[in-house]
Amino acid sequence: MSLRAWAELLRVSALFTVPGDALAGAAALGVRPNRGTALAVGASLCLYEAGMALNDWADRDEDAVDRPHRPIPSGRITPAAALTAAAALTATGLTLAARAGRPSLAIGTALAAAVWSYDLHLKHTPAGPLAMGAARSLDLLLGATATAPRTRAPRATPARPTPPPVHGRGRPGGAGAVRKALPAAAVLGAHTVGVTVVSRQEAQGGSTLAPLAALMGTAGLGVLTGRWRRGTPASAGSLAAGGLAAVYVGTAGRPLAHAALNPSPPLTQRAVGGGIRAMIPLQAALAARGGAAGTALGIMGLVPLARTFARKVSLT
Repeated sequence: MSLRAWAELLRVSALFTVPGDALAGAAALGVRPNRGTALAVGASLCLYEAGMALNDWADRDEDAVDRPHRPIPSGRITPAAALTAAAALTATGLTLAARAGRPSLAIGTALAAAVWSYDLHLKHTPAGPLAMGAARSLDLLLGATATAPRTRAPRATPARPTPPPVHGRGRPGGAGAVRKALPAAAVLGAHTVGVTVVSRQEAQGGSTLAPLAALMGTAGLGVLTGRWRRGTPASAGSLAAGGLAAVYVGTAGRPLAHAALNPSPPLTQRAVGGGIRAMIPLQAALAARGGAAGTALGIMGLVPLARTFARKVSLT
C-alpha cells in the first residue's frame, strides 16, 4: 500500500476545503480563533477523512465496475484497511472534539453519525444530499461551539444562589453559539446539497436539471452572503464579503453552466470539482460577513494549496 494510494483514497486535495468550516464558525460568533478552534479543525479533518475512507469501502463493488482505477478495486488498498482507517479517524476526531468541551463533543457525535449514515445507507436514497448538507452545517457549528469563550459562573451567595451551567462546567454558551452560527451553517449546508445532487450524475452524466438548479442556488447564495446589511456602516469585512461572494459564484457557477449546457460525464465531474473548490471562497465570504476580514484572507490562502494538490490527486 503506497502513500499515493492513501492520498487518493482520502482525497487529500479536498482537505483544504475543511479548515474554513471551523474558522467561519468562529467568525460567526465575532470571536478570534483560539485553541478550541484548532481542536475543531483537527476533529473536522479527521471526520472528513473518515468519511472518504468509508465512502470507498461502502462503494467498493460499484467502483469495481464504474471506477476500477480507485485504490480499493485496483487492489492497492484492502477493504479491511480502509474500514479500519475510517474507524480510527472517527475515534480520533471525536477525541479532539471532546477536548474542546461537551457541546463540541455533542456536535461532533452528530457529525460522525451523519457521515456514517450517509456512506452506509443514505447515499443512494433521496435523503442523501440532505445528509451531506447537514454534515457540512454541523462542521461549521462544531467550530462555533469549540471557539465559544469559556466563562466562569459567578459565585453563589446565600441570598441568591447561582444555578449550574447548562452545558457542562466552564462552557455554558454552547446553545448560544449554535444559534449565532446557524445562518452561516445553513448557507454552507445548502451549497453542499447542490453539489451532492450534481455528483450523483458524475459517472453517467445526462442530467441538465441538476446542474441548472445548482447554478441558480449558487447565484442565490452568493447574493445572500455578499449582500451589504442595511443599517450597518461599510467596513473591510462587508466589502470583502461582497468580493469573496463573487469569487464563490464564479468558481462554482462556470463549470455548472457548462454542465447544464452539455451534461456529459467529464463536464459533470468538473462541475462537482468546481463546487468542492468553491467551498473555500464561500467559507471566506462567511467569515468576512462575520467581521473577520483577516480570517477570510487566511482561508483564501488555502486556494493555491488546493489547486496544487488537485493536479496530483482528483477531488472526486
